[in-house]
Parts: sequence; structure tokens; C-alpha cells
Amino acid sequence: MRRLDQLLANLGYCSRREARDYLKKNSVTVRGAPVRDPSSKARAADVLINGEPLDHPDGLLLVLNKPLGLVCSHDEREGPRVYDLLPERWRARNPQVTSIGRLDKDTAGLILLTDQTELVHKYTSPKHKVPKLYRATTDRDLCPDLIPLFAAGTLVLDGEDAPCAPADLRLDPASPRTADLILTEGKYHQVRRMFAATGATVLTLHRVRFGNLTLGDLPPGQFRPVAESEI
Repeated sequence: MRRLDQLLANLGYCSRREARDYLKKNSVTVRGAPVRDPSSKARAADVLINGEPLDHPDGLLLVLNKPLGLVCSHDEREGPRVYDLLPERWRARNPQVTSIGRLDKDTAGLILLTDQTELVHKYTSPKHKVPKLYRATTDRDLCPDLIPLFAAGTLVLDGEDAPCAPADLRLDPASPRTADLILTEGKYHQVRRMFAATGATVLTLHRVRFGNLTLGDLPPGQFRPVAESEI
């Protein structure tokens, strides 16, 4: 059980200082009984606000189809952010909603957002080797010799000592400048740097899959909650 003011603040309804006024302005009940005291303790499942259950009290995990031009930073000075696409209440949650890994502003596609720190660790820890599928187009035809090169785990990127982990490159037979690349690690700008090491420049980059999760028909700029069965 948690104090009601702490519960409301953590879920983004109001700050703890604002909780008393929030309770005056809204009908908050615990197991059907009205509550006005912000220090009252309650289980999230027992709380209703204006007849509605609390908004994702067990945490958020979202799939977002990230458009180009947005950054995965909380710093507003870096430009438009993926978090600006979320409801205001979610942006006020504590712990803060953050991205699992990042996509730069010139990369589109699947990004995961969560306020659950254990999921950030699960999906980003190198020991878990979560596969991520990217679709890239380049400025030149891609040679089939790149397939065993990327798979060998010997490619060393500029400025690094350790080689990249083995990666699965699949060339598109219908388009010699298009390829899918599956990585199990997340070095800085890794896809672009891997192709650059072979003399090719990535022109477009789109993340198609993250672990078992895909975008499906989710439009750019839209998001959806992830069901427990998908994790």
C-alpha cells in the first residue's frame, strides 16, 4: 500500500504538493469510499478517479513508430522529442518514461518506451542479446561478400578496439541497395558505421523489429501499449 498523494504523483495526476487540491476537485474513492486525505494509504487496484481506474498503475511499456526528425532525448534543447507524442500525464510519471535504447533523428521505426527500469535492463543488457532488425538503403550496390563479413564477428568500427558481435545481413534480391540487418548489440550509430566501414553510406534506416515486437500497421507517430503476452 502507498500513500495516496505519492500514488497520484507517481502516475502523473498531480504533484504531491497539489494532491490535496486534486482530491477536492475530483471524486477519488478507495474500495468505493470517498477519500479526501492525501496521506491515506491504498492499493492502486482499489482506487477510482471519477469512476475510472488508475491509468496503467503497474507501469507503461509502449511500442512507438518513431517518425524521422524526433530525438530520444529528454532535453528540449535537442529538438522535437519522441516524448512529446505522449499524453501529458504520462510525461509527468515518476519514474520517468524513457526509451529503451535510442534511434537518432534520421532513423525511423520501432522504439520502446517505458517507466519500468527493469525492462530497460532486460532489453539493453548485452547478456540478453535481444535481436533488433533494421532495414537500410545505401548509396551503392551491396556485395554478397558483406554477409560473411558481418557474420564473422571480426568487423572493427572506426575508433573502437572490440569488434562487432556477429550480425545477420540479408540482401534484398529485388533491390541491390536494400538490406535487412539483425544486431544483438547497440553500439553508437552501429548500422551506419558498419556499412560505412565497407564503403557504403546509409541513406535511409528503419527499425522493423525489437525482440519479438513489431510495428504491424501502426502509423508513424502513433504508439500502442505492449501486452504481457508479447514480452
